[in-house]
Amino acid sequence: MTSTFCGLDFGTSNSTIGLMQAQKAQLVPVEGADVTIPSTLFFDFEENQAHFGRDAIATYMEGGEGRMMRSLKSILGTSTMEESTMIGSQRKPFTAVLGLFISHLKAKAEQQAGKELTHVVMGRPVHFIDGDEDADLKAQTTLQEIAMDAGFQQVEFEYEPVAAARDYAQTVSDEEIALIIDIGGGTSDFTILRVDGQTKGSKQDILANTGIHVGGTDFDRWLSLARVMPHLGYQSEMLKEGRLMPVGYYHDLATWQKINFLYDHKTRADLRHLRREAKKPQLIDRLIELLDLREGHRLALGVEEGKIALSEKLSARIDLGFIEQKLKAEMDRTDLIMALDDGVSRIRATIGGALEQAQVRAEQIGVVFLTGGSTRVPFVRQSLLGMVPGARIIEGDVFGSVGTGLVLEANHRFG
Repeated sequence: MTSTFCGLDFGTSNSTIGLMQAQKAQLVPVEGADVTIPSTLFFDFEENQAHFGRDAIATYMEGGEGRMMRSLKSILGTSTMEESTMIGSQRKPFTAVLGLFISHLKAKAEQQAGKELTHVVMGRPVHFIDGDEDADLKAQTTLQEIAMDAGFQQVEFEYEPVAAARDYAQTVSDEEIALIIDIGGGTSDFTILRVDGQTKGSKQDILANTGIHVGGTDFDRWLSLARVMPHLGYQSEMLKEGRLMPVGYYHDLATWQKINFLYDHKTRADLRHLRREAKKPQLIDRLIELLDLREGHRLALGVEEGKIALSEKLSARIDLGFIEQKLKAEMDRTDLIMALDDGVSRIRATIGGALEQAQVRAEQIGVVFLTGGSTRVPFVRQSLLGMVPGARIIEGDVFGSVGTGLVLEANHRFG
């Protein structure tokens, strides 16, 4: 019989929810046969309904009239979370938008379980907000309140890399020290733990647990700024000597959760004024056209696809013909490496801090367990694995290891 608890991994880019079934942690199909779903909503104004995941992206790309929202987890703990946003003719608080997505996942799991789910262990990054304990606590409290408003009666949390460690610990027979690397859409989190055949990923096994607010969506943003935004006037010169085009518009356009804020009348009025002061006004015309078309998310999706393509190919091309006929952005793997170099250096420093916290040397790490979509990016992967060259590499379920571990943790707490 299925219990009334679940494990829920609400991710920046992708999400899962799972149950204990036949004494095994299993992720629930949440979109067709897929057990993962992009953390994306599209509010269709014509049909007056919300679309989720791949369906949301497809509806948006087909040109549906509406509002696309993605990477909303990234605003937890920020002042934006306290605001509301226009969706059609209605103003909705961001808490309600996140609640709608979590309610959708809960309903999918309840359909599989055949009963109401009342208890949940949710994943959380080691730091929602770097260097601000109050904001970090506020982010978790807000997410807890959203989950309870969605119908859960008891909501508890586990660190995402610790959950991934629980999943990994199921496969271990010999004693060793493991480094769990979880690089998701919004954060990079790391756990060092001692494991053996009896280990269950419990707190006493953990030697270090840390993280940094750098992830796949940051990689997208840096690549976009480096290779795409210059086509729209980023870092272009103004007529007044020594002035450059203000960068804020481009940073927002390259940041998933901020794109919709650019579609207001003031932004476009400001850009039309700046166009008159630009040495290359045709570049600003492209930016204005993009915002008039409300195609910021199409651009971001193209950059994401380009990043993924560069994980397998040496070069990629992003078609920008929807802005201007025959316009394209070219990029190669060197561009990707240059865009990611600073962020990867910060991740390496965080892993170094974890080794110090655990009081172990790099050569003592026996195994590295990889999870999270950005561990697939060759430069990221090679840079991090180079820190522990003697370790055995184990590939976790890129999008499912954390979710599976959360189900195991829920079973430990509520089962």
